[in-house]
Amino acid sequence: MNTEIIRLEQISRKYQMGSEIIHALRSITLSIYKNEYVAFMGASGSGKSTLMNILGCLDTPSAGKYFLDGIDVSNMKDKELAAVRNKKIGFVFQTFNLLPRSTALENVAMPLVYAGIYKSERIKRAKAVLESVGLGDRLHHKPNELSGGQRQRVAIARALVNHPSIILADEPTGNLDSKTSYEIMNLFNQLHQEGNTIILVTHEEDIAQYAQRIIRIKDGNVESDIAKIECNITANN
Repeated sequence: MNTEIIRLEQISRKYQMGSEIIHALRSITLSIYKNEYVAFMGASGSGKSTLMNILGCLDTPSAGKYFLDGIDVSNMKDKELAAVRNKKIGFVFQTFNLLPRSTALENVAMPLVYAGIYKSERIKRAKAVLESVGLGDRLHHKPNELSGGQRQRVAIARALVNHPSIILADEPTGNLDSKTSYEIMNLFNQLHQEGNTIILVTHEEDIAQYAQRIIRIKDGNVESDIAKIECNITANN
């Protein structure tokens, strides 16, 4: 099998809400491999968002071990987690999370600023990745000058610019119409075929079907984990 990129061992997460303890995740154990395309599904309150936050190094587990690219990140401090996030994970959010006063080029180059890359190299890499997602003619447009689909392509380019180990997409089509959703999901298919590891978090069944493997979360547990033999969905639009 391919190289293991994520390993969760007995991961639990609980929160104190007044006098009540909420068990968001309960002893989850699973592995994800390099170049897999995985969708996490679950209803609101299932624990999928908590799991996404842990996978994205935005939160730490209450118990258990999380190995990312062979590194134990379970007990890292915030500053260490931030460094891992910037190097290893590319995020794509439902709300795009673009800086409104910055151009597409500036938005995409932003992670490279934190990585300490020289400006000339930042511009070169940001331009190349924008061209790769079909936005070579929109480099100097600001978010309010772009359509929803174009904004999400900028967000995907920003996620790719640091050559991360994993692309983590949280409801990436949640704010898009059906036609644009198909276009964005076909772009994810293309990125996967180019060798990227993609983890998708969604509550939409048709979006989850783009993935090779669907992991359903319920009440903080893995309810099912099903790998499909073949995944080749393309839009008819």
